[in-house]
Amino acid sequence: MDFELTEDQRLLRDTFGRFCTERVVPQAAEIDERGQFPRELFEELAELGFFGLRYPEAVGGTGVDFLSYCLAISEIARGSLALAASAAMQSLMGTHFLDAFGNDAIRETLLKPAITGRKIGTICITEPDAGSDLSAISTWAERVDGGYRLSGQKTWITSAAVADFFTVFARAGEDKRLTIFLVEKDFPGLVVGRGIEKMGTRASPNNEVFLDKCFVPADHRLGAEGDGESALRDILDEVRVMTGALAVGVARAALEEALQYAAQRKQFDRPINCFQAIQLKLAEMGTDLEAAQHLVYYAAWLKDQGRPMRREAAMAKLFASERAVSICDQATRILGSYGYAREFAAERYFRDIRFTLYGGGTSEILKLLIAREMTS
Repeated sequence: MDFELTEDQRLLRDTFGRFCTERVVPQAAEIDERGQFPRELFEELAELGFFGLRYPEAVGGTGVDFLSYCLAISEIARGSLALAASAAMQSLMGTHFLDAFGNDAIRETLLKPAITGRKIGTICITEPDAGSDLSAISTWAERVDGGYRLSGQKTWITSAAVADFFTVFARAGEDKRLTIFLVEKDFPGLVVGRGIEKMGTRASPNNEVFLDKCFVPADHRLGAEGDGESALRDILDEVRVMTGALAVGVARAALEEALQYAAQRKQFDRPINCFQAIQLKLAEMGTDLEAAQHLVYYAAWLKDQGRPMRREAAMAKLFASERAVSICDQATRILGSYGYAREFAAERYFRDIRFTLYGGGTSEILKLLIAREMTS
């Protein structure tokens, strides 16, 4: 078995690694403190071509393999999970359905500008009473002359406050099945509501979104009526692996800080990394990180090989997110009281990393999925 990255994969990883170290890390604390969308860095990611990594050259992308994409997003997350969360939305969930189902006009006026960072997209699935349970989605699309009128409420919508277009999942047709609609920000009836105050990823805005009989032209329906759930499931595995890659990036940053602190901090005239209590923590953290990274890489590799990866995607997301939470927790313990101080990045990692527990499915949902795949 060959575990070596290709030269192109290493080059892409190192490109975004340098960007993270030189541009993101020095600003990460300030980004978190301000709690505002990091537009300047977002635009720099566009210049580096990040938003087009998964899209074909015909729409301005580069069409790299999924593993390369995961390597890049993990490097961004190492610097700022808030920036990485917004970048993930722009490069995957917020634009995927435009590429898959959009007509030529949509590709020209929305998808291509999104790939170059001139327009921002997001996806609207979650509702106050509908999270993991897609069957509970109640947003409704009434068919009218020339299109549909959408009514309902969405919540926890990433980048909604800055978005130019919204991919909305709503029920349509006699069977009231999930259907995908493209809603532009200036469509009457679309209202972006209050921002949600969060413990972490504070610079990645999440808002409520309201649709009050919002008219959507027929050519802004993405895909066939009723095909929304199957289309979503087609990309959900990628979202889970990508979320695992985010977790790996933050965990790596936390472990690096813990290692650096343990080498510098002295007690009883010795660096604390000489004490077994600290060594045991570091060993467990390093092992967890290595295992999480391999699970994520393997799931991404399966995707690139065109092989089934539903179970592996769920395993990668489950293990990487849960172990990353533990790694960030242990990092704060190694730093002692400084792990509780805002002046050290470990405190931010501890807050931010919990973001990865929820996106793409909770750990409980993933365990049920894995068990079902194992026993079917």
